[in-house]
Amino acid sequence: MLMKKMLMIPTLLAVIMMIFSSCEQPVGEVVIEEEELRTRVAVLVAEGFHDGEAYMPMGYLMNKGFDITVIGPEKGTVKAYNSDFTIAIEKSVSEVNVDDFDALILPGGRGPSVLRENDEVIEFVSAFWQTGKVTAAICHGPQVLITAGVMEGKTSTGIGGIKDELEEAGVNFVDQSVVVDGNLITSRMPDDLYDFSRTIHEKVMDQFEEI
Repeated sequence: MLMKKMLMIPTLLAVIMMIFSSCEQPVGEVVIEEEELRTRVAVLVAEGFHDGEAYMPMGYLMNKGFDITVIGPEKGTVKAYNSDFTIAIEKSVSEVNVDDFDALILPGGRGPSVLRENDEVIEFVSAFWQTGKVTAAICHGPQVLITAGVMEGKTSTGIGGIKDELEEAGVNFVDQSVVVDGNLITSRMPDDLYDFSRTIHEKVMDQFEEI
């Protein structure tokens, strides 16, 4: 049973990558640009993350040649709140540096309520934000950014249930699939995942062009 669950995760990710590949790539050899090979993305999760909101951006960006690292409060395996799927946190936030990554993704679900209570997580998120690099959050993910104190004056979206909290933090809330404000990318829900993932890719590529 344990082996079966362990095998489900790479299978899910492989299926997601195949879907995105079939949607966007012509038949034939996939060519990965040299620029994309050096792109490193951190996905920040905790117990109770939303499975699709973690795995779908990961699959999309891996299909583009990005290097993905799953980080969290501590190493180990955490379970999604909405399924039996799990994810392995490869490195704790105390083991990484903001210079290690070109973008940060905050999936939603119940994980953000865990993340925002961890001082080391908030310190990392705040420091990453100060670099000006792409920071993307979906669903409840913006709650972590609220706690990090970086949302005042920003235009953002998120799941409807946190609209009041966002506005209290000084956010101009917009109800649309993807909202981009400078280096910040936000989305509302799983239905927005394709647009969310595509926008992350586009903004990171724009980021490299500015270097």
